[in-house]
Amino acid sequence: MPHNCRILTYAIAAAAAATAGLVFPSGATAAAPRTVTSDFNGDGYADLAVGVPDGTVGGQAKAGYVNVVWGGPKGVGAHGSIRVTQATPEVPGTPEAGDRFGASVTLTDLNGDGIAELLAGVPGEDVTDRGTDAGMVIAVGGSKGGPGPGSTVLTGPSASAAYGTSVAAADLTGGDNKVIVVGGTDKVVARVIQGEDSMVTTVVAAPMGGRAPVLATGDFDSDGIGDLAVAYWTAGNPNTQSHVRLWKWDADRAEMANFWNTDNAGVTTLAAGDFDGDGHDDLALGECREIADENIDDPCGPEKLAQGGGIHIHYGSPAGGSFGSRAQTLNQDTTGVPGVAEDGDRFGASLAVTDVNRDGRDDLIAGAPGEAIGSKARAGAAWLLYG
Repeated sequence: MPHNCRILTYAIAAAAAATAGLVFPSGATAAAPRTVTSDFNGDGYADLAVGVPDGTVGGQAKAGYVNVVWGGPKGVGAHGSIRVTQATPEVPGTPEAGDRFGASVTLTDLNGDGIAELLAGVPGEDVTDRGTDAGMVIAVGGSKGGPGPGSTVLTGPSASAAYGTSVAAADLTGGDNKVIVVGGTDKVVARVIQGEDSMVTTVVAAPMGGRAPVLATGDFDSDGIGDLAVAYWTAGNPNTQSHVRLWKWDADRAEMANFWNTDNAGVTTLAAGDFDGDGHDDLALGECREIADENIDDPCGPEKLAQGGGIHIHYGSPAGGSFGSRAQTLNQDTTGVPGVAEDGDRFGASLAVTDVNRDGRDDLIAGAPGEAIGSKARAGAAWLLYG
């Protein structure tokens, strides 16, 4: 089993977030990162985008907004923030009830100019000639003066497609071309940006219980090129199925190809990072639980660790090695993790990754929105698990 974890616990208020940093402890100072991909205002520091899809905008319930929190010498949280909505002049569309702008968010430098763009999913967007809740993903340019021009990345093809329920972006082709991956109802599609041109390809279309997939990116096969992790599940005889699948770009076929699976595992979230510091990306399965009845290779680890939610980590291997041959499962009954595993805690329902203590190993932040704090039921808490 990999390194034992050292854990600190914080009770926090949580929102859907694209994580780019943390508030540093009192007295600590953050140096400007060497490589920043989430710098929305071009000051050399990573910023943080927090989606609030159920927020009210202009009197429109659940129109949604994104709060961009500026980073700086004292970390994220000490330098102010701005709110981006569909009422922001540069952003396409208008705030409407149920749009849920910000249901998924990420900050990424799409064009290589050193300033990140904001990608925001709007799964409740009604699209003319396509129907109610077709959904879309919007890209908003960053700049030193605030949000730059915005544009529509992709719109759903039909009613209830809910494009933008999940979104991810990375260089998956190895040619410095960003790929924007969009999750909608029972579907994953990718828009490959190649200079001024782009192409759209379907990654997977399968029953997902009428939901969108969970997405993450990382170099899971250690070939120096990013890969895509996709998780989805549905339940109901005779079509129960659940999958965590890894995909890589097949240049010859100009499409994404599946190269690794773990079946029978239903997860709420995924997170990628190098948790053991060996230079190879690992994959954390958040709130991992067994869906079907076949008990295929205990895909979420020992069943006794599933109570109250658990995190199952597959560790990377050198190029040519077997990804996931090493694995680890954690919950609140794991030695060193504070608390007690209880039904409804939902330990691992949200995950974020960053190297908090700068030791060269990524650390994992695990949310448990159902955790009781004193007499306050479902107050929620987060655990910091050091790599």
